Amino acid sequence: MGKLTPILMLFGSNLFMVYAWYGHLKDMKNKALWLVILLSWGVAFFEYCLQVPANRIGQASYTLAQLKVLQEIITMLVFAGFCVWYLKQPLKWDYFWACLCLVGAAFFMFRSHAA
Repeated sequence: MGKLTPILMLFGSNLFMVYAWYGHLKDMKNKALWLVILLSWGVAFFEYCLQVPANRIGQASYTLAQLKVLQEIITMLVFAGFCVWYLKQPLKWDYFWACLCLVGAAFFMFRSHAA
C-alpha cells in the first residue's frame, strides 16, 4: 500500500483521539463525567479503526520504533492544530521547541533504516 498510507491513517486516527481526549473541554463542559467518558470511548473507537490497521500496514515499510516516532510527531502536530483552531488557544513557542525535539528523534530513528 505504500509508505504514505499508514501516515495518512495515523493523521486520521489522531484527529479522532485528540477530540476524544480534549474536545469535551469545549463541547461538554456541563455534561456528567460518566456521559463524557462514554462519548469519548465512542469517538476513540474510530481512532482504533484507523490506528490498528495503520500499524499493521506500516510494519511493511517501517520498524516499530519508527512507527512510534511517526505517531508522536503526528500527535504533536494534530494537537497543536487542535489547540489553535478548535480550542482557540494561542500557539506557543514551546510547541515549536517540542516539535524540534521530535524532528531530532525522527532523525535518529530513520538515519540508518533499510527496510
